[in-house]
Amino acid sequence: MHHAGNSKQIDAIVVGSGATGGLAALTLAEGGMSVLVIEAGPSHTEKVAYGSEPLNSINRIIGITSGEKQKQSQHPGYWKANPNLYINEKDYPYTCPKNKPFLWTQGRQVGGRSLTWGGITLRLSNDEFKAADKDGFGPKWPLTYEELEPHYSKIEKLLNVHGKSDGLENLPDGEYLEPFPLTSSEESFAKEVNRKLRLQVINSRGFGPHNRSENKSWSSSSSNGSTLKQAISTGNVELMSEHIVERIVMNKNRSHAKGLVVVSHNSGKRFTIYSNLIILCASTIQTNRILLNSQESYIHNGFIERSGKLGKYLMDHVSICRFFSYPKSTNISKKYKSTVKHELSGAGSFFIPIGSRFQIKQNLDFIRGYGIWGAIDRFEPPNLLKRKPNTSTGFLIAHGEVLARKENKVSLSNKKDRLGIAIPHIEFEWSKNERNMVDHMDKTISMIVQEAGGEISKLKNLFKMPLIEPLLENAVALQSEAPPPGYYIHEVGGAPMGTDPKNSVVSPWNELWECPNVLVVDGACWPTSGWQSPTLTMLAITRRACLKALTNLPLKKDH
Repeated sequence: MHHAGNSKQIDAIVVGSGATGGLAALTLAEGGMSVLVIEAGPSHTEKVAYGSEPLNSINRIIGITSGEKQKQSQHPGYWKANPNLYINEKDYPYTCPKNKPFLWTQGRQVGGRSLTWGGITLRLSNDEFKAADKDGFGPKWPLTYEELEPHYSKIEKLLNVHGKSDGLENLPDGEYLEPFPLTSSEESFAKEVNRKLRLQVINSRGFGPHNRSENKSWSSSSSNGSTLKQAISTGNVELMSEHIVERIVMNKNRSHAKGLVVVSHNSGKRFTIYSNLIILCASTIQTNRILLNSQESYIHNGFIERSGKLGKYLMDHVSICRFFSYPKSTNISKKYKSTVKHELSGAGSFFIPIGSRFQIKQNLDFIRGYGIWGAIDRFEPPNLLKRKPNTSTGFLIAHGEVLARKENKVSLSNKKDRLGIAIPHIEFEWSKNERNMVDHMDKTISMIVQEAGGEISKLKNLFKMPLIEPLLENAVALQSEAPPPGYYIHEVGGAPMGTDPKNSVVSPWNELWECPNVLVVDGACWPTSGWQSPTLTMLAITRRACLKALTNLPLKKDH
């Protein structure tokens, strides 16, 4: 442990050990830096992290009935993963206005939310990076697709993602292992949608299912099973778990940061750790919280933030979900005769990348784009539990870009948690643009399902689920309108990148303008949200910023 006054110098501290934290640690360690990764949660073995049945199911029910996981249980991942990978909400509170609910899912453990990540890897295109050029709304990114392209490629190869090259302008191709096959129902669905609506249905891009029985190890989409593991194996990385970063400490003349105040989760003790370089990968809202806690207006000798944007312009994807029944495929081709089990995963599913180039020409009452993720025949219950036994079950989830608006924000509450750290107050609601987009998503999904020959149904009309039906009655995912912000766990923004300290919180290289040895590389630095799943782009931004930091000369130390 590196307490204040330790003689050993750390070149860089990475805050957070999830997707971006793992890659930041790996990039800096391979560049020869000594790195300390600080993680708020505990370090679990693979066995403890993934849990097992029936215990996971029992713990899910306990999490809900005890009130400890009321909000987290709204997310489908809670019903798939070990519920203990979702925090106890009583220990990590946050506030939001009664009439503006926000569902904040936190993953406090080594690996963070990469352990519960759905594993879809989509690139953003210049349609997203330069959207403001077209519609005049909000900021542009201070970088282009071409600048991120080599980083996207490197990461896709590093992580072994699956996919197919489709030649789409609004969803650039990447470096893929062979795609996962579609199910026969998905193939006939894709054919109909393409023929009747001229919409392209593509193989999803990302990770296959994590098969633990064959391979008792971490999933390859988790940082534990990929970047963090490789980073630690360089010998240049140390991990400090169960320690929470409270704030940044500036040097005397406030030209740069000299370290971090860290609080032990177990003893509550505070101490300072010194370093030349600090990389914030704590997740969008936690990173905002650390920055808000560290600025001049909150703490004496904090950093000065001139744009007035810190904590504002919070975004998340707006989404809706529809289940449907689909006629069982009779013409199952030879390749499906084998006992291939089609599990749902990031790569084992399909995508309808509508984007902002709507092929269905209409006078739209909203700007920006969305995509539709779906699958058929990948989560079939036994026939006994199906209300329509001769059909397959499918779902379509549309998720779309949310506009950057200063009213959507995170600030510090005057309440503190048990360690004396101010808790976040999150204020966020959908604007007219999002509500209009959701109406369009709804019509598009209805049209797609109808033209493909399926029938939209509520889940309870498709499956008999006596045990969990009462719990699902109020599940936000099953309502017809969009779930509240935060639900999709794609929150970004609050410390946007830009070209100038007057219009942004961090530089085009992710450095805090007034404190250039602090890099913000997780979702907090996003100026706009795009519609694609964000993790791959977060990783590309992280690699680009960390490689640049390696070329910067070390700053003078002045403890």
